[in-house]
Amino acid sequence: MKRTILFLLPLLLCVVVLASSCCDCRKRSKLERPLVGTTWQLVQIMARDVEPADECYTILFHHDNTVSGMGDCNRFTATYNVTTSRSLDIVNLGSTRRLCPNADAETEFFTLLESVTHYEMDADMMLLLRDGMLVAILKATNPESAE
Repeated sequence: MKRTILFLLPLLLCVVVLASSCCDCRKRSKLERPLVGTTWQLVQIMARDVEPADECYTILFHHDNTVSGMGDCNRFTATYNVTTSRSLDIVNLGSTRRLCPNADAETEFFTLLESVTHYEMDADMMLLLRDGMLVAILKATNPESAE
């Protein structure tokens, strides 16, 4: 009986290891979009859902540490720094100054971007955080960034 248990124990351990290696997180990481080169569109800000028009409330990170995008009706540019631990610092944000019908929402979006301290990825979603608190969720919009 002892020999049977000693024989089956390593086999059972192998089954557990193989089963856990097929976890949902591995599938999710294959769907993860790169930060740079993906167009991200705001879908939630400060726990409020957002349904922006086609190109509104978008962000695009570039390889030269610049970021550009669109608010409600104004384009913006900024510089950013990112680390391997996913800390994110967006600074020197400047925008055009067109009069927007949703100027308050746009100002909130721009202010929020400069307050972000780090980000996380969840498949095709990017979560923006400020000191550990979720402040915005963005969704990848360009299908060419998918692998």
